[in-house]
Amino acid sequence: MKRLHLIEIHDQDWCPRTIRDAGTDYLQFVIATTKPYTAMIPILATALQRTGTRRVLDLCSGAGGPWFWLHPILAKQGLNVSVCLTDKYPNLDTVGQSSRLTDQAVRYHPQPVDATRVPEELTGFRTMFSAFHHFRPEEARAVLADAVRKREGIAVFEATHNSALGWLVVLLVPLMVLLMTPFIRPFRWSRLLWTYLIPVMPLLGLFDGLVSSLRTYSVRELRQVTEGLNAKDYLWEIGEMKSTTGPIPITYLIGVPIDRAI
Repeated sequence: MKRLHLIEIHDQDWCPRTIRDAGTDYLQFVIATTKPYTAMIPILATALQRTGTRRVLDLCSGAGGPWFWLHPILAKQGLNVSVCLTDKYPNLDTVGQSSRLTDQAVRYHPQPVDATRVPEELTGFRTMFSAFHHFRPEEARAVLADAVRKREGIAVFEATHNSALGWLVVLLVPLMVLLMTPFIRPFRWSRLLWTYLIPVMPLLGLFDGLVSSLRTYSVRELRQVTEGLNAKDYLWEIGEMKSTTGPIPITYLIGVPIDRAI
């Protein structure tokens, strides 16, 4: 199905922080519990090895994404990278706990970061998990163009899928929110309020989940996004891979500057 760019509520400036943080905390918990990006570890490791990088800049990190469990796996493979998490709306609780959880290997940049115009001082191989669909095609191209302009590698991964199967899986989200919320940390009374007393989070998860699926770029659409980048000196790899933890395939886009590939 052709991609549709509708709005996700937690993306909006007017969305209350307690609701946005509850949403990103839930997504973080699901990613940490189900580890949908496990299948992509070899592809990501190869891209990092190609560039010889020792620094990763994660964009649109939310409450941390997969890096808290992904970092030690890569370290065991000899890829000892430091990771800087960033977001347009930093999850303030994660800012405080990130370095304590990973012995400074993963830290959260406390200031807002626009993925289309990353500050010059934030360098490193760029990653983005479950977030590229938030950008319209011209904005998505700007995200890639900013990496190209600054000669940084970039890897984009999506665990949602714009298909009937993808939509069917999202229909389970309200039940998952109700079942998982008591186990999400850090504990927040506001999360219980918005989940059980006023069921905003189950409905928000369903709505934003369906919109995320409709927004997700197909392989063909990702190739179209890379067109016109004036980045012929980049190696681009775009495709899908079967997930090891669920029925939804993982879509990926990786770009590496040729002069830094080893």
